[in-house]
Amino acid sequence: MNKIYIKKSVNPNEIKIWHPFNEHLFLKMKNIEGAKWSKEEKIWILLKKPTTLPQLFNTFRGIAWIDLSEWKKEKKDITPRPNLRKIELEPLSEDRKLELSNFKKHLMSKRYSENTIKTYSEALSLFLRYFDNKAIDDIENEDLIIFNNSYILEQNLSSSFQNQIVNAIKLFYWTRKGKKLNPELVHRPRRAKPLPNILSKKEVKSILDAHNNLKHKVMLSLIYSCGLRCGELIALTPQHIDSRRNIVIIKNSKGKKDRIVPLSPKILEMLRDYYKTNKPKNYLFEGQTVGQPYDKRSLQLVLKQALKKTGISKPVTLHWLRHSYATHLLENGTDLRYIQELLGHASSKTTEIYTHVSTKSIQLIKSPFDDL
Repeated sequence: MNKIYIKKSVNPNEIKIWHPFNEHLFLKMKNIEGAKWSKEEKIWILLKKPTTLPQLFNTFRGIAWIDLSEWKKEKKDITPRPNLRKIELEPLSEDRKLELSNFKKHLMSKRYSENTIKTYSEALSLFLRYFDNKAIDDIENEDLIIFNNSYILEQNLSSSFQNQIVNAIKLFYWTRKGKKLNPELVHRPRRAKPLPNILSKKEVKSILDAHNNLKHKVMLSLIYSCGLRCGELIALTPQHIDSRRNIVIIKNSKGKKDRIVPLSPKILEMLRDYYKTNKPKNYLFEGQTVGQPYDKRSLQLVLKQALKKTGISKPVTLHWLRHSYATHLLENGTDLRYIQELLGHASSKTTEIYTHVSTKSIQLIKSPFDDL
């Protein structure tokens, strides 16, 4: 397989890339946004950004092997966070590995999602490693308070991580007998209630029109026009598009629920053009490997490239498009109950948050300042 070498650069804001001459590799590199060819050094130069290496791996997956040996030798300037004490934990003992394995099997038998099983297992593993000198059934509620104060808060870990720990512990101890820890007494952190980030219709249009690549344009447009999550988009197959009824069928989404959403006639025409050009085999949007779904990280890069072209400096994510879809529906007069169904929310309270970011009614309120 071809090799591509990542080189150090005197300039800390850039990286250099060299490969033996190969026309195919050269054209691939040339199409990477921001890539510059140095005739003097016979080397490619790219700006050093968090997305640079992932973009290279996605571009050359299955085509070339990327050699990072020289890159890894580079000393990175890591400034330690102030007043943060690094706490080292011992690996899990063999008997606790068995306990963790049984817990995973329990979650699998209950049909929890892969992501939930991974998250809960990692959280429980951390908790059990912290109390490696104490029998599992001897751990008490006071120990949980100690863990919270001496590890989670000391390490400045997030409240969402703290909630994951609590969820994992509750599930784990419900499966055990003779426990001294009562899961119902476990304290949860106060949850933050941030408002969803919303884009204006003008901003959404500029993002969706930014790409000339039809596939990229259709993917972003479908997320916004149907209010899809990233995972729901890449799981779509051609059979999920019902052109006769003008609907998209979302299968096995969050909470293992199916739902249907209306399909815009404009999107249907774009999908037909896309299908004629790309002819996907298994998934509606496939990556470089035929028959395999598009990579989530690559989809995020597609959005980042669109943002760069539009000049929008906000830290927009794919989920912002879903939030914007819901808010724009509300501002157009769509009933909140229908929006809840379209988004697949289990509780109406989740959907009600969009009433706090809709500006249609707020803009009609006259400030008393105007009467002064």
